Amino acid sequence: MSTRAEVLDLAVLGRLATAPMHGYELRKHLGATLGPVRALSYGSLYPSLRRLTDAGLIAEVRTATTPPHALSGRRARIVYELTDAGRVHLAEVLAHAEPAAWDDDAFTVRFTLFAATDARTRLRILEGRHARMVERLDLLRGSAARTRERMDSYTAELARYGLEQAEREVAWLEDLIDTERGTRGPLDLRPATDGGPPRTSTAGATGVPDIPNPKEQL
Repeated sequence: MSTRAEVLDLAVLGRLATAPMHGYELRKHLGATLGPVRALSYGSLYPSLRRLTDAGLIAEVRTATTPPHALSGRRARIVYELTDAGRVHLAEVLAHAEPAAWDDDAFTVRFTLFAATDARTRLRILEGRHARMVERLDLLRGSAARTRERMDSYTAELARYGLEQAEREVAWLEDLIDTERGTRGPLDLRPATDGGPPRTSTAGATGVPDIPNPKEQL
C-alpha cells in the first residue's frame, strides 16, 4: 500500500514534469490541486524533495540570488527540475494501477495525472475507486440505519452529509467510467488524442468534485 510519503513524491514528480519550480511555487501549485483538506506544509514538502533528489529523480538548479533577507542575507534560489531518470520513473508509475491507487489521497493525485496516463490504466483506477466507494457507501448506510435512533440531531445531520458526499462521488465516477468506455455521458476529460477535444465540465477548476474526507464520514 502506498504511504503518504510515496503519494506526495508522486504528486511532486507529476508537477515538476510540467515545468521546473522552486519550493514555494511547488507548494502553492500542489496546494491548489490537492485542496485544503490535504494541506501541504514545508515540513512535508522538503523531505520529499530531498528523497527525490537523493534518488536521482529530480535535481537542484541554483538561480540568481533573491533580494536580501533580514536574517539570512542574499542567497541563491533553488529550483527543482525532473531528471531523465525521473521522467522514466514517473512514466512507469503511471502505467500501473494497483489497489493503493484508489485510496483517498492516492486517487486524488493519480486523477490529476490522468492526462499523462493511458486509457486502460485510467479506467482501471476509476473502476477500482468506484468499487471502493460503493463499499464505503453501503457501510455508511448500514451504520446510519443501525444507530439512527441513538443519534442526536447534529450527529444525524453529519451522517446525512457523509452519505450525500459518498453518493455524489459514486455518481461522478460512474459518469467518468461511461466516458472512458466510450459511452456518451456528461463528462469528457480525456485528452484530445483519446477521443476528440475535451468537453467543458462543471466539476470545478481541476475537473475533480469535492471528494469526501473519510474523517468527515465517521
